[in-house]
Amino acid sequence: MNTTIIKRILKYTKPYNKYTIIAFISAVINISLTLLTPILIGNGVDFIIGKGNVNFSRLIHILLLLLINLLFSALFQLIMTRCTNIVSYKTIKDLRIDVFNKLNELPLKYIDGNSHGSIINSVINDIEIVSDGLLQGFSQLFTGVITIVGTLLFMLSINIKIALLVVIITPISLFTASTIAKRCQSMFKKQSQVRGELTGYVEEMIGNQKVVTAFSYEDRAQENFEKINKTLYKYSQKAQFYSALTNPVTRFVNGIVYAAVGIVGAISAINGNLSVGNLSAFLSYANQYTKPFNEISGVITELQAAFASASRVFKILDEVPEVQDNENAINLESCKGSVRINNLSFSYSDDKSLIENFNLEVNPGDRIAIVGPTGCGKTTLINLLMRFYNIKTGEIKIDDINIENITRTSTRGLYGMVLQDTWLFSGTVRENIAYGKEDATLDEVIKAAKSAHAHKFIMKLPKGYDTILSEDSSLSQGEKQLLCIARIMLSKPSMLILDEATSSIDTRTEIYIQKAFNKLMEGRTSFIVAHRLSTIREADLILVMKDGKIIEQGNHKDLLKENGFYANLYNSQFATT
Repeated sequence: MNTTIIKRILKYTKPYNKYTIIAFISAVINISLTLLTPILIGNGVDFIIGKGNVNFSRLIHILLLLLINLLFSALFQLIMTRCTNIVSYKTIKDLRIDVFNKLNELPLKYIDGNSHGSIINSVINDIEIVSDGLLQGFSQLFTGVITIVGTLLFMLSINIKIALLVVIITPISLFTASTIAKRCQSMFKKQSQVRGELTGYVEEMIGNQKVVTAFSYEDRAQENFEKINKTLYKYSQKAQFYSALTNPVTRFVNGIVYAAVGIVGAISAINGNLSVGNLSAFLSYANQYTKPFNEISGVITELQAAFASASRVFKILDEVPEVQDNENAINLESCKGSVRINNLSFSYSDDKSLIENFNLEVNPGDRIAIVGPTGCGKTTLINLLMRFYNIKTGEIKIDDINIENITRTSTRGLYGMVLQDTWLFSGTVRENIAYGKEDATLDEVIKAAKSAHAHKFIMKLPKGYDTILSEDSSLSQGEKQLLCIARIMLSKPSMLILDEATSSIDTRTEIYIQKAFNKLMEGRTSFIVAHRLSTIREADLILVMKDGKIIEQGNHKDLLKENGFYANLYNSQFATT
């Protein structure tokens, strides 16, 4: 799995190969100059023979070379760091853009079926961990490997026997590090999963804090949080324990290497097979040779966490996107408003049917009201009309054109939609109203706001239409809904979908809004989902749904005369005592 993840990460670094090449060249030069330092120091030591016997001219020459060597080494270190940072952060930028674009391509089913907090955690935290771990870790591994190879070559040039001794002991360090790393991987994967679960739970509780408080759920919420947090603590503790164990173990092995070099080297120097300067250089190389192993073992923690996070990120990227439009799909910018639904069947899960053999014929300009008990399929029908979900069998036609032969974007552009749940983004009031028509003038925005009876309260805001709205804005739910209604009045689509659009508005304002809607719906096919039956008396056709089927249909007066399900539903709302 790690190999696959590395390959996929490297694909993202491909556009920045020139920086990678520069970083590689700079690293080679920097490490070569760094490894040259012990040689220069060793030569300097050899020029200090003893008291009163120092070759100062050669020693000064060595010191000048050492100074130049250190300056150039620092310069190429800077270049290498700069290039690796560019590769790292540009790669992460591209990865985050791809994940966000992927979320826009995924069907609504994925968004509805996964914790929003977990998705947010992947887009932000997991990708950040990938940046800190994989990419930064790769740069350290990169320089570490070059250092090991370069140091080994320099040691071989000084004394082959001692160099081979170092090579023989080294696998012990690698074996212990790899053994511990396997345990790290398992723990960090579990840690990443539970962290996403915790983020999702916190997001859910914060987003519904009023409900939590209203039902006195604080203690149970706290218990659930502590339970998840305790699980995260357990996996995090084990992950950190194994990762922390790596470094001291490898340091212990490296200490053995250094001691062995010191003992064997000292014996060789006593026997005249090695100069004191060369012994000094060899000890420096032994230390530099083992240092990358320590750094690599220290990076293992970040690498294992990064692998776990990267797998979650790529899991999103591997999700099946929304079915693409047909090659011959057309862009339908406007329509007359004729809608035909033939033998439509749909269910969210295979084991539970919802809508079966649904048929409907809507003429241009008709006002279709959809009523029925909760879970009967009202909102599902709207989702199918908007192509938020794909139908299982059957067909939906707009102006006698199958919607599968119309692009999704243009299909959704035919409808203006006002939902029960309001949605406003961080921006000015004007920008929120003009969301569906960005080139709208201020006069057009004001006209739409007046039609929605929102102009009056907007002018009372600190900066009127230039007031910045945010999550914690002081607008009431009804005022937010009015802005959403003004938004659709401005866009003037070919057809309308009103899903409990006036549910958050007081009765008096609802009367004005209903008049505005009646004007807006003139000549436009409109689908109205409503629980408050007073809002649909003027509908041309009322569909009464139950268990995914139409059990009654007709206008308001005809359905009351039938004295069936609709009549009972209506009388239950307006019964007199």
